[in-house]
Amino acid sequence: MRLDHLSFAAGPDGLAATTARLAEQLGVTFVDGGVHPRFGTRNAILPLANGHYLEVVEALDHPASDKAPFGQAVRARSEAGGGWLGWVVAVDDIKPVEQRIGRHAVPGNRHRPDGYNLQWQQIGVRGTTADPQLPFVVSWESPAEEHPSRDGQPQAELLALEIAGSPERVTGWLGEPALDALEEIAVEWVAPNGLPGIQAARLRTPSGEARL
Repeated sequence: MRLDHLSFAAGPDGLAATTARLAEQLGVTFVDGGVHPRFGTRNAILPLANGHYLEVVEALDHPASDKAPFGQAVRARSEAGGGWLGWVVAVDDIKPVEQRIGRHAVPGNRHRPDGYNLQWQQIGVRGTTADPQLPFVVSWESPAEEHPSRDGQPQAELLALEIAGSPERVTGWLGEPALDALEEIAVEWVAPNGLPGIQAARLRTPSGEARL
C-alpha cells in the first residue's frame, strides 16, 4: 500500500468557489479533473510531488450521487460545510483487501476534459463514511503515466497529516500496510474532539509551508 491522494469536499458554494479559495491560500492552480459518471461527482486536481495529489470534489445534481456511496459521502460532507473527506491508499492487487474487508471492489472512472477515461477499482468508501479516520483503497487500471499526480507539474509537496483517530483502529481496518503507506510523510495522531478524520494537511507550496 502507498498513499495515493487526499480528498476534500467542496463547500456549499460549489467546486469553483472552493478551489479558487484554496488556490489563493496555497498559491497554486488546480486542474479541471472532469466527471465521475458512476458516482455523480466531479473534481479538480492539484498534482503534488512524490506521486500524490489533492482532489477537491463535489456532488452533481444527478441520480448517481444519491445512489453511489462516494456520491453520498461527498454530498453529506458538502452539506455539512465542506472540508476533508478522507485519505486514500493505492494497491497493485485489490483482492487481499476485498478478502480483509469482506466485500467486492467496485469500478470507478473519470472522464477527463481531454476525453481520456481514467479507470480504477475502489473499496472501503462506506468504512470511510462511517469512520473518517479510515482510508479507502484504489487499484489503478489506467497506465501509470495517466495518474492524476501527472496532470501537470507538481505545484506543492505533502509534508504531514494531522489525523484525529487511532493508528490501532486503522491497523484493524486494513492491517499494518495502511500505516506503512504513511511512512513517507509525518503523521500526528490526535485524540478525536468530535468526529475523527483528517484535521489538517501541511504542504510545502510556492509561497512556503501552509496548513490546510
